Amino acid sequence: MLAIFESILPIFLLVLLGVALRRSPLIDGTFWNGLEQCGYYVLFPALLFHTLARADFTSIDLHVVGMTAIGVVLLMCLFVLLLWPALRRIGVRAPAFSSLFQAATRWNSFIALAIADKLYGATGLTVVAVVMAAIIIPLNFINVSVLLWFSGAHRGYWQFTLRVISNPQIVSSALGVAVNLLGIPIYEPLMVAVGLVAQASLSLGLIAVGAGLKVRDAVRPRPMVLVGTAIKLIVFPVVMIGIATLVGIGGQPLVLLALSAAVPTAMNGYILAKKMGGDAELYAATATVQTAASFLTIPAVLLFAGQLAAG
Repeated sequence: MLAIFESILPIFLLVLLGVALRRSPLIDGTFWNGLEQCGYYVLFPALLFHTLARADFTSIDLHVVGMTAIGVVLLMCLFVLLLWPALRRIGVRAPAFSSLFQAATRWNSFIALAIADKLYGATGLTVVAVVMAAIIIPLNFINVSVLLWFSGAHRGYWQFTLRVISNPQIVSSALGVAVNLLGIPIYEPLMVAVGLVAQASLSLGLIAVGAGLKVRDAVRPRPMVLVGTAIKLIVFPVVMIGIATLVGIGGQPLVLLALSAAVPTAMNGYILAKKMGGDAELYAATATVQTAASFLTIPAVLLFAGQLAAG
């Protein structure tokens, strides 16, 4: 447990650095919007493309890993949706539920990739990248659909669909897989340059995660914040480990699937909630509490999954 904790400590120290820098007068406040946009459109896509283009897919059962990830995501989405009637009866409003849904089903791929790289190197990056490639499209479609449904704004659905399909993460993942499987040659100096950008993406991405946390909103968390945190950090990884074990996944892929389920929600859901009628403040508070709590829950999940993987 201590070894796992110490192995992921640098990741959370970078998140804390982001928290401190955001509140420091040393850096202009306009910097953070630029960093988020650079990460979204350049840094993160470069990491996904470089990882998938260079990955050794022969050592991983991609079909089983990808289908397991999709199946668990769909199962968790259904589980949260089934909570709506009960939550509505106790006074939870539609915007709050849509933010709960996002916070319970989205996952912070920056943290997942950083921990995977720290624990298992290139193999870890490959497995998590495969999980991302498998679930990015269905997860974005589902979350956008839920937000549209619960906001009552059903117009413009295809416009949002087009935005999901053109998501830089989706495009870069598809290109990386195509280059890898089809053997498309890429000029080596160009790939080196992409690799240098990819190396910077994880550290800067983690700092951006910290900068986006709303610490003040999480001092006295609302009950819905705690519900979203419990579902994401406890229920999700338990379901992922259970399903993966049932379908025969073991070893490092099992641990990495557990990691993918155990990381906190993604910060970009805040922007989506704000633009599409969700409870953005609830989402921000939930993301903050999840990130803080995951500092303890992720090592516990990895320890449990590692013991199962070891037999």
